[in-house]
Amino acid sequence: MNITQSSISNALAADANSLGKLKLQAGQDSPAAIRETAKQFESLFMRELIKSMREATMKSGMLDNPGSDLGTDLLDQQFAVQMSGQPGGLSDLIAAQLSRQMGVALPEGALNAGKLTAPPMSALQKSSSLAAYGQNAVKATDTQTGFVARHTASAARIEKETGIPASYMVGQAGHETGWGKHNIRLRDGTPSNNLFGIKAGANWKGPVAEVTTTEYVNGVAEKHVAKFRAYASTDESFRDYARLITESPRYAKVTQQTGSALAFATSLQKAGYATDPNYATKLSRAIETTQRLQQRMTMVASAS
Repeated sequence: MNITQSSISNALAADANSLGKLKLQAGQDSPAAIRETAKQFESLFMRELIKSMREATMKSGMLDNPGSDLGTDLLDQQFAVQMSGQPGGLSDLIAAQLSRQMGVALPEGALNAGKLTAPPMSALQKSSSLAAYGQNAVKATDTQTGFVARHTASAARIEKETGIPASYMVGQAGHETGWGKHNIRLRDGTPSNNLFGIKAGANWKGPVAEVTTTEYVNGVAEKHVAKFRAYASTDESFRDYARLITESPRYAKVTQQTGSALAFATSLQKAGYATDPNYATKLSRAIETTQRLQQRMTMVASAS
């Protein structure tokens, strides 16, 4: 790598002059230029991701001021630079895609010491998914962020006991309650803490909440009054949900489909968890949103 490339590599990810140099460098059609351009694009992506996580994190207010905000921004930019260019990371995928578009053959070892020499199309598709991840992470609402933050710890404890991924449970709770906006309540207005819309059957001996709900009969939405279980806490709701999924013969196949959000959601729908014909699609999207938010929280925690 020459001196110009080295200085660009160590520059801040948001430096407009560095990006201008990169455009010039990329036009040279050299493997080194393509690799460095890809690394800087990954830095930009990571900086925006960290920025969105910072914005979703509540500040203490005690030491917050314009000076601390500037320092945090500069630190985040450096984090973005340090986190980019890792072997097998996003920059490898971007470099591979750029080389194909520009018709440049990358020699073996050009991509991070040969860690990735010729990724297949599936890898390039993963690159697009990562870009979509960054865009969607920014679009997450404060309501969704707050809901995931409140319930992830409870779900994580249940995951250790049952093997059901915490993100699946929090995502389903978010979908069922509109991310906490539509809570089932008892007649006196007390919250039922029922995060999963579990109905109270004949065997349920605990408190009950009666509410009007939407059910789909032959694909047509109809309103019905139904009885739902009520819990003393949301922790009890998570535990009862996990008990239902792992112990009921009806959902025996669901726990075997934890490899992907869509497979898990589809299995739940087939088992009759909900009557909405689009339940699996909606639920898998909610789970994916939850996973993005949990990843954001993990990265913020590790960067702090």
